[in-house]
Formats: sequence, structure tokens, C-alpha cells
Amino acid sequence: MKTVGYAAHDSEKPLEPYHFERRALRDEDVSIEILYCGVCHSDLHTAENDWGWTQYPVVPGHEIVGRVLEVGSGVTKYKVGDNVAVGCMVDSCLSCDQCHNGEEQFCREGMVGTYSGQDRISGELTQGGYSKHIVVREEFVLSVPEGLDLAKCAPILCAGITTYSPLRTWNVGPGSRVGVIGLGGLGHMAIKIAAAMGAHVTAISRSDKKKQQVLSYGAKDLLVSSDEAAMQAHANQFDVIINTIPVKHDFTPYIPLLDIDGTQVLVGQVGELAESNSVPLLMGRRRVAGSLIGGIAQTQEILDFCALHNILPEVEMIKMDQINDAFDKLKQGDMASRFVIDMSSLEV
Repeated sequence: MKTVGYAAHDSEKPLEPYHFERRALRDEDVSIEILYCGVCHSDLHTAENDWGWTQYPVVPGHEIVGRVLEVGSGVTKYKVGDNVAVGCMVDSCLSCDQCHNGEEQFCREGMVGTYSGQDRISGELTQGGYSKHIVVREEFVLSVPEGLDLAKCAPILCAGITTYSPLRTWNVGPGSRVGVIGLGGLGHMAIKIAAAMGAHVTAISRSDKKKQQVLSYGAKDLLVSSDEAAMQAHANQFDVIINTIPVKHDFTPYIPLLDIDGTQVLVGQVGELAESNSVPLLMGRRRVAGSLIGGIAQTQEILDFCALHNILPEVEMIKMDQINDAFDKLKQGDMASRFVIDMSSLEV
């Protein structure tokens, strides 16, 4: 299938229109018309090869919402016209222990990313959601529940699952004390989700300028991390801290905020970590852990959870030709919402 998208052709140039072919429909495939696609910080990092593994040309985008156009002969879950979604991965071996456990993101053979990955059959590069169409194996297509706004729910496919998965892994629920560091695209979703789980949520930021925002998301308070006295007063106050900061930073000052056996989970930064100090870990049997998106079943779970609890990301709708401006704003940081591209604006 011929389609069009926006691609990066090297790390120095802006994204530009790109005509390319989607693979022919296989028996297990679903062909999707893309209606909306969220803009993730990972898209920017990949376009600019910040992590060193980008394969060009690359069409970013892994927060995809669309409508089924066609299904292969072996597809049983979807039919033409269904509202569907695609997240951060489009294939895995489906036979290893991790895939059997519903943790396809940890596939022993390596999951196939939605973009800049390698198709397991053809070997061709995968291309993402900044485009008109996509073809995806049925097992990696998700159902959009009734009641979720199609234009606003796209960021759940990355920002939502990235924060939901560690909250579930560390058994957050009523009575849990949760801190959320960083109040951007990931952070605001972490607050909304943890609050809906019944946790007592405290936002953690360098200043208090977003206090009213975070309270409206469900946080009970905002802790100013630059206030040394306030940080000391909050020692041993959290069971789980979700750290969403996307750049290299010193996470050590947040460790003493954890109670005994507490865990700080890094979900935003990829790459080299700052030097740390083991003393606050040892003294409280505390942990610093990482978490990577979530499996397909859990991604469906967060879509259903958001529909049940009426949770939607804070979004700013943009046209496809505004993507480079959106990337510039991401670089400046301090985004309290997620950009979502209206794909009807992409001219063929």
C-alpha cells in the first residue's frame, strides 16, 4: 500500500513529507487508517539519533489511533470500521516466556518497535504513526473503548502505559503514598492514574508554579524539590516515586523521600545515569528501578481503565506540518500536555 508520512532522513534535518510503501496485508494483519498520533519525547530522540540506534529514514509516532480499513483472512478480533490503537511495539516472537507472560516488551528475541525496528519476516524497517496508514499484526492492535475521545486518547498508548505499568507492578492502590517527579506528558498521566487507583499523590517539581494544575489532576499536594527544608520534612513519606524526568539528572536527592522498602522508578530517562550514593539505599532498604512501557494486555488494560475512570491526557492538537515546531517546544521542556497530530491535515 502506498502512503505518505513525515520522516527524518538524518539527525540534522527537520522532518519532511515522505512517500513510502506499507507491506502487503498478511493473513494475520490489520490495515489501519490513522486518524490521530501523539507526539512523544522518544520520537524526538529517535529522529535526532540521541540514543545511537536510529535507522533512517524514520517515520516516528507510536501513539496511534485509527480505524480499521481491511483485515487479513486469519484475523478474528477486528472488523472493518472498528476504532483501534497501536502503541510502542508491533511484533515479538510470541513464544518465549516473557511473551507468554504478557510482557512482550521484554521478548527474549527483542520486540519490534513501531518505528526504526526491523520486520521479523521481511527485514524491512518499521515506520510509525506520523503517516496516513499502518499495517500491524492483529496481536499488537488494541481496541479503543467506547467513551474515549479518539482525538485525545492517543498519548495513553505511551505516556499512559509507561506510568500505569510501574504503578501496577509495585501494587499501588488505596492508601499507597505516591510521589511523581516531573509534571510533563508522563508526569501528569502518572498523577491522574495513581489518584484514580486510590493513592495519596504528591507532585514533585522544582517550583510551585504548576500547583493548581496538579491539584486538578488529583494530586493532594506539591513538593518543591528546590526547598531543602520541605524535602527534609518529606523524608520517609513515599512508598513509590515515579520519576518521569527525560534527561540525565541526579536522582539521589529523591531517595530519602522513600519509606523503608520504597522504590523510585525511572521511566523517563534513557541512557547514562548520573553518579549516585548508595547510603540512602542501604539505610532504608530502598530501591531505584526502571520500567519500560508495558505488555499488550496491560496496554489494553490502561485504555479500559481510562475509559472507566474518565481519564484523558491534557493535549494540544496540531497539524502535521507543525511537527518541527512541536519538536522545538519539546526541546525547551516544561510541557504540561502532549501534542497530538490530526492526520486529516496530512496532504497526500
